[in-house]
Parts: sequence; structure tokens; C-alpha cells
Amino acid sequence: MLKSLHIENLTVFTKADLTFGKNLNVFIGENGSGKSHILKAAYAPIALSAESPADGGGDFYFSKGALQSNLAQKLQSVFRPDGLWRLVHRKIGRSKCRLAYEFDQSNLNLKFTFSTVAKTEVTIETAPTARVGKRPIFLPTRELLSIYPGFVSLYETTHLSFDETWRDTCVLLGAPLARGPREARIKELLIPLEAAMGGTIDLDPSGRFYLDLKSGNMEMHLVAEGLRKLGTFARLIATGSLLDKGYLFWDEPEANLNPKIVKTIARTILQIAQSGIQVFIATHSLFLMRELHILQQQDFKSLDSRCFGLHIGTDGAVSVEQGKTMDDIGDISSLDEELAQSDRYLESEEKIAVEPKQK
Repeated sequence: MLKSLHIENLTVFTKADLTFGKNLNVFIGENGSGKSHILKAAYAPIALSAESPADGGGDFYFSKGALQSNLAQKLQSVFRPDGLWRLVHRKIGRSKCRLAYEFDQSNLNLKFTFSTVAKTEVTIETAPTARVGKRPIFLPTRELLSIYPGFVSLYETTHLSFDETWRDTCVLLGAPLARGPREARIKELLIPLEAAMGGTIDLDPSGRFYLDLKSGNMEMHLVAEGLRKLGTFARLIATGSLLDKGYLFWDEPEANLNPKIVKTIARTILQIAQSGIQVFIATHSLFLMRELHILQQQDFKSLDSRCFGLHIGTDGAVSVEQGKTMDDIGDISSLDEELAQSDRYLESEEKIAVEPKQK
């Protein structure tokens, strides 16, 4: 479990000390407030730590010199800046970014820096002496099933304008289906997702995903975008990647989904968090926030969760307020606008109802 992340001078953040919940962590803010940046900053070193020798990980993780260059490469691959130095918060003169990660296992702790003159390496201040045991999952705002065929091999042999989270997650999508004692739990999680999709997700020998309906298979690129996104989530559950211990980072789960499916997603997220996966979500959806809150109050009271409000200052820098609920993170403009629209709609309906009577 990632207990905390200390940030100094990373992109839009000058300083932030984030203390995470064991089960669920939700980041709320306007566009441009750095929600995705926090998710990627937390994801990158965990993903690097989980790489096996077959992935090219080897023993470099325990060699300080090799770790410094490989960590820099992972950050560049995940963020995709023109250079590592571009991730340092912009201000006059030289500046230095510092990131410090504290885990429940102290031998995983990591602290490093890089400056505005950094090119290919970071400077390690605290090095881990152990690896994360399971690969984290990063779900981007769009689905990945339709681009899956050949994507991993193409990514590794050509220059593609996609960040490495896409490649990492596609690797996990191609894993075989889980078998054994876990199947009962997987089936329980998949039932509502498959009901929403109207079928199951199948990977055929040619490397293409299909939605298996009662009427037959449908090519994944012909399936609605929202259902493809739901299918990506379902496939990762079916392979066992989202069971037991691990990490899930999800950027805007609600994107391209209707409210009915968002409700299904919200419950499944909480079920996964309850089972031992530490979940990190970035959103600006009031509907999703409310649904998570309602479900936690009714069925998931024991979950340890945290909310983080990201606020853009007049100077462009972002500050972070955090607490147990939405009430603890200050006013978020995007959420306030949704509430204000609801008020305007009700006022408009009341006015329409009153006018005929006046006539």
C-alpha cells in the first residue's frame, strides 16, 4: 500500500503532501488542475518496481546507478514530455523537483530528485531494497480493447504518440483468464458488468477482442465506446489483474459512460477496493462522486477512503486540500457548476408550472 506521496515542484504543483487511504483515493478538480499528473507520478515508480526480468527489469532495480536512469526513462515514457526537465514546475531560474514515496513496507520507500537541467537521470536519495509484488493497472480516459491487436509489439518497435500506461495495460489485457479458487469471486464481480454490456469479452487466437452476444460475436471496434471501456475493466477482472493485492489508477472512469453504467462501475470499484486493491481515481463528475458516497454510506462503511481537492491559484500553481469526504476539500468549480445547473433547472420548471395558473 502507498501511504503517502510528497511532491515538490512537479508540473503545476509547487508543494503537496498527500496521505492516502488504504482502499480508495479520489482526486477532484477542474481540467488542467493536475489530476492525471498525480496519478502518473504515483504509478510510474510502482510500475517500474513490478517489472520482471522478462520485461527487461533484471536486477537493475537494486543498482542505484541503473535505477536512476531507468526511473527517469519510465517517467518520460509515462508523462511523455520533450525532456525530463520539462516536468519541473516552471519558474524563473533553476528549480528542482522532489518526489518521496512512503509505503506500508518501508523497504519499498523511494525518494528522488531531478532539476531543470536533468536529461536522462534522476538523483536517488532513498533507494528501495524490495520490489512491488504485483503490476499496477493504469486505465486512461478511453478504452483499449479496440486498439489492442498488435499494439504492444508496435509500441516496442516504433515511435508512437501514446504514453506507456497504454502499453502496460495492453500487456495485462492479453494475459490468460484466471482459473482456480479465484473464479467464484471473478464471476461475482463480472455479473453486473456483463449484464450492462449484454455479453462477455472474448480474445480470439488472432489477438482481437470481441463482444460475445447471444446473437453472435461483434467486432470490438463496432461496439459503443462506453461499452468498450466497460469491457476493458471487465477483462482485467477476468484475468485476475484486479483481484487481491495491487493498485488501480483510473483517469476519469465516468468518461463516455451513461449514468446507469457509472452506477455499476462505482459499485465494482468499491468491491475491488474492499478486496485489497488500492484504488486511485481522477474525476470531475459530481454524479460519480455522489454515487461513491452513497454506496460507502450504505454498503461499504468500513472502507478507508480519502478525497483530494485540487485548486488552481491565480499564479497557475495548484494547491491540494484533503480529507475523508467531499466536504473537506473546499469548493470545486466544476462540481459547483453542476449543482448550480440543477438549481436553475428546478427554478425554471417551477416558473413554467406557475405561469399557466397566472394566466
